[in-house]
Amino acid sequence: MSISQIAKSIKTSPTLALNEKFAILKSKGDPVIHLGGGEPKSKAPMDAILAASAHLNTGEIRYAPADGIPALKQAIIRYTEEHYNRKVAPENVMASSGAKQALMCALHTILNPQEEVIFPAPYWVSYPEMVKLCGGIPVAAHPEDGSFYPRIQDIEQRVGSYTKAVIINSPNNPTGAMYSEEFIADVVDFCEKKDIYLIMDDIYHRLIFDGRKPVNCYDYANDFSENSKLIVINGVSKLYAMTGFRIGWAVGSKRIINAMANIQGHQTSGPSILLQKAAVGALNGLQSCISNLNVTLENNRNVLLAHLNSFEGVKTTMPDGTFYTFADFSAYEKDSTKLSNMLIDKVQVLTVPGVEFGLEGYLRLSFCGGIKDITQGIERIKWALDLNSPNELYIGDRKLVRDWV
Repeated sequence: MSISQIAKSIKTSPTLALNEKFAILKSKGDPVIHLGGGEPKSKAPMDAILAASAHLNTGEIRYAPADGIPALKQAIIRYTEEHYNRKVAPENVMASSGAKQALMCALHTILNPQEEVIFPAPYWVSYPEMVKLCGGIPVAAHPEDGSFYPRIQDIEQRVGSYTKAVIINSPNNPTGAMYSEEFIADVVDFCEKKDIYLIMDDIYHRLIFDGRKPVNCYDYANDFSENSKLIVINGVSKLYAMTGFRIGWAVGSKRIINAMANIQGHQTSGPSILLQKAAVGALNGLQSCISNLNVTLENNRNVLLAHLNSFEGVKTTMPDGTFYTFADFSAYEKDSTKLSNMLIDKVQVLTVPGVEFGLEGYLRLSFCGGIKDITQGIERIKWALDLNSPNELYIGDRKLVRDWV
């Protein structure tokens, strides 16, 4: 049996694989702790649940338009005006089955085979694979200064004749770094001058801490015509803790959005009308859930970083947003996959290897769970790695003995 070269080149999503492994271990009754997760533990907003329930009770669960129902597009238009100070028309908006599908449709729309897409590193695990699925070439831009905060020079020096697009994800998964206004302004200006597509993956844009305000890419744009190559991706998964609802959207020029909707119509048709109704409820309902989530996440971040900083060999950078920290464990083990597997096997703590995000020696740790999981998870990791820790550890009634170096 033969499969395509593209299919052969695509790796399994490590985050989804970890979720599956966690579910299997949990179902066996193992005391596993998931510090690799990418979804808030708070419940979906009641406005979303009630909106979905009300529509479900009608029994009219039918096909939806390929680009989204009018009510959701109107809610997205209001959201864009309120949070981006940008008034758009329904033809500028496409709803999708998650921000990931919106991004995938955008890449299918703009990429020709062998054209390149640049994104700062560390990067979300799916960017390289998504670009490859479209026949393109992913190009990671590692900041020259070794930080998590790129400069425009880091993008400029990787642009060539085959460059088609730049993807910016801020606040960033996996680092939690929120890129500066200066950098966003420079990227918007550079892409306009070079006639390069700029895709803003804003899925975490309001999950930010320490009194920071979101950086609005539209504040620095000059081209608002139909020739604009700025595409903004967002969704309800992170802000509203609605990961399983799979509703995202894209905002762009009418020509781009029309092409994306055509592609989506052939791939999956429109998103589930029931889930779109839930998204409408979330976007139009009480917004206190977002501020409450931010408070919880900021507190969780502080607890996690305090525990990590007690390690002699771990180097951390304080996350500005999201619910991840990207910690350097290379003093203990430079092979992040080996380290991650060891932590699962020895102390049943799930983490994501840094190599999957383009940087070896690091682990992505999530703080979107409960304080108990964070505290116990880091205590287990420290016991596994720090030889000055007691030789024995109890997990429930089970006694572990550290028999490795």
